[in-house]
Amino acid sequence: MKKLLIVVDFQNDFIDGSLGFIDARKLIDKIHDKIVLYLDNGDDVIFTLDTHDENYEKSKEGEKLPIRHCIKNTDGWKVNDKCNFLSSAKMVFEKETFPSYKLASYLKDHPYDDVLLCGLVSNICVISNAIMVKSVLANANIYIDASLTSSNDLVLQEKCFDVLEGLHIDVINRQ
Repeated sequence: MKKLLIVVDFQNDFIDGSLGFIDARKLIDKIHDKIVLYLDNGDDVIFTLDTHDENYEKSKEGEKLPIRHCIKNTDGWKVNDKCNFLSSAKMVFEKETFPSYKLASYLKDHPYDDVLLCGLVSNICVISNAIMVKSVLANANIYIDASLTSSNDLVLQEKCFDVLEGLHIDVINRQ
């Protein structure tokens, strides 16, 4: 069985930077351990990186979310040090918006049987990328590990998990 772990936007600005929150910091050791487990088992790991430029405020996202974050090559853009396995990753996709079209395109040509998503933020980029994965790997087992993702709005996160399950994306380790 070909397995993949997708680590979505586990970047400093979402953990303890401009958009950081306490629950995100609690994920560091858990996500680190999951990445190590996948790599030790010979499974693939892919990272997505939220990536903006100096003109972020002029983008559509910047108009709706006027908080500068993940500006390329800043400390906030970097993956958390403990979880930075970019050099061991199968692929790394920079993306300027919530989902990654390049990730979906890659997966269409490189299918997996089993895909687990984790990272930040559950109700924005994690759900967006899970739906992209589902769109190209319709017959794969696709999971979100609720213990490896979070949001600063836990009510919205629970609604997000309901939507994911309605789309036949399994949410595991849900409280």
